[in-house]
Amino acid sequence: MRKFLVVLDDSRECLNAMRFAAMRAAHTGGAVTILSVIAPDEFNHWIGVGDLMRQEARERIEAHFEVFAKWMRDKQGIDPVLVIREGEAASEIITHVQEDPEIGVLVLGAAAGKKGPGPLVSQLTRSAGTLPVPVTIVPGDLSKERLEAIT
Repeated sequence: MRKFLVVLDDSRECLNAMRFAAMRAAHTGGAVTILSVIAPDEFNHWIGVGDLMRQEARERIEAHFEVFAKWMRDKQGIDPVLVIREGEAASEIITHVQEDPEIGVLVLGAAAGKKGPGPLVSQLTRSAGTLPVPVTIVPGDLSKERLEAIT
């Protein structure tokens, strides 16, 4: 089964990437894996404090994931899988794509502002030529109706 890998982060454009991945998976008989990466610099504290912060970050990610997962299950009939990794976001995404042969498409959300698509999209598009899967970049300002029309 082909999986759509979508990145869960704190960006606004993440929402459209989630919608796109779920709708494409539903229309093509695929699945969705949601990947969230915890940056290592969040835990440069005493060991006990770092462990507590890591646990809090995981709980925040899981709560955020449940919002998207409920929508995917209720509206699209897709039961997504959550993967949490620790490290630098772009390299962890690339590593995960390389480790999971069922991933068929990497879906990223692009910011709509004047500052560009965002650091993650910028970094990963530079590596796109060497990835074993295509990258779909979803504009963050597309309407739900437009997303439905193109998926």
